[in-house]
Amino acid sequence: MTRLALNPSGFLGEFYISFWIPTAVLTAALVIKLPTIIRLWRDPLLRAVGGLLLLACAVFVFCTPSIIAWVNRLTGVPNISAPWCYSLITAFCGSCLLLIITWRNGLSDRSAATRRAMRWVISVYSGVIVALWVLFLLADAPEERLRDLDTHYATTPFMREEILLYLVAHAVACLITSRLIWNWVRTEGLDAWLRWGLKLLGAGYVLNLIFDAVKLIAVVARWFGRDLDWLSTNLAPPVAALSAILIAVGFILPHAGQYLHDRWRVRLAHRELRPLYQLMRTANGEGVPFVLRATPELRLTRRETFIRDVLLPLARHIDTGLGRRAHDAALGLGHPPERARALAAAVSILDAVETKARTPEPPEPAAGPDTTNLLQEIGAVSRALRRPDDIAAVRARAAVPAESVAVHD
Repeated sequence: MTRLALNPSGFLGEFYISFWIPTAVLTAALVIKLPTIIRLWRDPLLRAVGGLLLLACAVFVFCTPSIIAWVNRLTGVPNISAPWCYSLITAFCGSCLLLIITWRNGLSDRSAATRRAMRWVISVYSGVIVALWVLFLLADAPEERLRDLDTHYATTPFMREEILLYLVAHAVACLITSRLIWNWVRTEGLDAWLRWGLKLLGAGYVLNLIFDAVKLIAVVARWFGRDLDWLSTNLAPPVAALSAILIAVGFILPHAGQYLHDRWRVRLAHRELRPLYQLMRTANGEGVPFVLRATPELRLTRRETFIRDVLLPLARHIDTGLGRRAHDAALGLGHPPERARALAAAVSILDAVETKARTPEPPEPAAGPDTTNLLQEIGAVSRALRRPDDIAAVRARAAVPAESVAVHD
């Protein structure tokens, strides 16, 4: 423990996060968003999200030491990966600001101020990228550095300015972005998935600010003859990786969360209809044919359609008097009105199924009772059928007045 306390780089080395992990997460976020981006390409917000995720993936791919060495060998220029990686990071910063401007102002805002802000971001960060390449051409950086270029060349003319320029540009963009995101999180009426996604995005950009801070501290320490390189080489990379993971998940969560929520809701609705579906199968003699590749939405629609199709002819066997008595009985047993209606409908349907089994056709083939409400409340009726004890109690109580009348006659 004493050795680790005296050697922070060794301690932080235990928490190394491979750059391929955030790259994989960012790529997953891009793949999830890509169909929507392609389908709604005219949407500037989606284009901004796609550009940001693509640049974030490129940053982590090209900032990996093995890729840095490959680019240097490919071009034959030592450290040419430095302005290339710095340019990608700067472009990522500009994309963050463009995204927030588009996201915050909304698609309907085409004001002069919005257009001016977007032009300002594009021009400033494009100018920074040009300046990075000019400074690299003016600098003398012949020794290839794969992991500690920022601190190794922190006092080298022109490289010093280049390193400072990209860090300041990155910090300013992350500061503005994180502040706007946290202000947005406090807005009333946000969807829960969107709120959590924004919180993760905000946390990711805060970690980006920590990345900039530790990099700057290590660089400035070099200016004063101090060696804090471990901040840049050992602390900053895992912070950047964790930041990218949070940002990627922040983009994924609202989309994936809503998708999973909708899918769960469909499956739950399908499952809730099972008791009534089984009862209708008994009345009809057959059920819905099984389709192997049917989506959950299609299965739900087919089940709902089957139930309603069987209920329509079954309505001729429904005893409306029994339905009224069952409703009063359910209220008398203490059930709330909505639950009482569902129980009464369940009792009426059960009685109709039994009546149809005894007499396939009603004595007078006239139009049955109005089943509009019944067809609209099949979910509540099906849930009521899951409680056979409650239905038995309502049926027993609803049958008492009829039996009493028969005795008096």
